[in-house]
Amino acid sequence: MSRHERVEEAIKKEVSLIIHDELKDPRIGFVTITRVELSKDLRNAKIFYSVLGKEDACKKTKLALDSAVGYIRSLVAQRINMRFATELMFCEDHSTEHSVKIQEILNKLKELPAKDANGSDTPGGKPDEHK
Repeated sequence: MSRHERVEEAIKKEVSLIIHDELKDPRIGFVTITRVELSKDLRNAKIFYSVLGKEDACKKTKLALDSAVGYIRSLVAQRINMRFATELMFCEDHSTEHSVKIQEILNKLKELPAKDANGSDTPGGKPDEHK
């Protein structure tokens, strides 16, 4: 694992711990840090997160994280031994929502009847192999 990857993992771990254990903002919902993208010079980090809940909970969480970014940055800088404090930017990660939607579409497609070679519907969604 490269230094770059180790720093990304360390930032992900520390930010997650800080959000769950030290931030007492009631606007923060159930947050999961999904990944961190760190610039090559290690000075800027995009922290991707997902929030369990409705759109309103996501908006409140985004506001709370944006208001606490300076505090989180200072704690991360203290805990990770680097020459400078990395700039943090929180970005909502929608990949979980997309994967759920894709799975729902795939499930619906499985339920549709398939067409056999003659163009007629076959029960169970599988072509009739016994003709």
